[in-house]
Amino acid sequence: MTATLAPPSARPVPARKVPWGRYAGIAVVAVLLVVYPLVAKTSFLQTIGVTALTMAIASTGWNILGGYAGQISFGHAVFFGTGMYGTTLLVTGGWSPWLTMMPIALLAAVLGVLIGLPTFRLRGHYFSIATLAIGMMVMSILPNIQWLGATDGLSVPFLDEGFWNLTFSLRDKTEYYYTALGLFAVATVAAWLFLRGRIGSYLEAIRDDDVAASAVGVPVRRYKLYAVAMSAALTSIAGSFHVMFVTFVDPSSSSDLSLSTAIALIAVVGGAGSMWGPILGAWLVIALQEYTRTYLSATGRTIDLMMFGALIILVAVVDPRGLVNLVKRGYRRVRR
Repeated sequence: MTATLAPPSARPVPARKVPWGRYAGIAVVAVLLVVYPLVAKTSFLQTIGVTALTMAIASTGWNILGGYAGQISFGHAVFFGTGMYGTTLLVTGGWSPWLTMMPIALLAAVLGVLIGLPTFRLRGHYFSIATLAIGMMVMSILPNIQWLGATDGLSVPFLDEGFWNLTFSLRDKTEYYYTALGLFAVATVAAWLFLRGRIGSYLEAIRDDDVAASAVGVPVRRYKLYAVAMSAALTSIAGSFHVMFVTFVDPSSSSDLSLSTAIALIAVVGGAGSMWGPILGAWLVIALQEYTRTYLSATGRTIDLMMFGALIILVAVVDPRGLVNLVKRGYRRVRR
């Protein structure tokens, strides 16, 4: 008599947890961003909102290179300024501001690759110093270029109000705000699509240990160039929008060291290497910057660098991973 063996029962597959907390967080942030101009009625608060979203776009670009690839740049004002000057010149030539953004972004991407080719031979803080030097070099050259307005800068020509001309009333900046919000949403989705899959995994491997990544076959230099191209393109789009908002560009507003520092600091304060970091950091940094400039204006522009230094120390002491991690820790405590 032979015994019949019953087939082993299959292990139950655990149900995949739905990240309700993440979805709830996205919904809360989206609602807050949408209703902000309905609550913030003063010109000062509306300016903070528009500027914060603009800088969040630029910082989203920086975050690809600095947060995900680990290449800390202090020269992103070069790409922001490319957007400002490029859009001003093309709009003066009769282009719609919207039509200027893609070719200028492509130009910025090429410029980023040209800068990356020599500087990516450097590692760690040597790369950061090189980007700082390039930014300072551009800042010293711009005042001598006459067709860019030299020290006087360039003004955006007067355009009829309307979406196609990216020109709205400055009495109520709600239209500028929602346009900036739409651009930020597009930039965030573009960054997410760029980073999902192989590119994101390779960049994180490069950030953690580029020597080990190279040893297992990751083409380190090529993916760094991909990162700087995308990073520069997004940052230039922020510059293109910004110049249509302020209607003026000069060397100090487009290549200043404090601008490069702000773009990087926003991502670091918010949480470098996180899609949430730029938007959280932008609201905090820009709000503080605008308040200090308004109420401590007697100290001059050096107040920006003083505030940036204080924020860096605060982040290092409280949580080096930024506001995103603080929010996550708070959420986990609430759930216990």
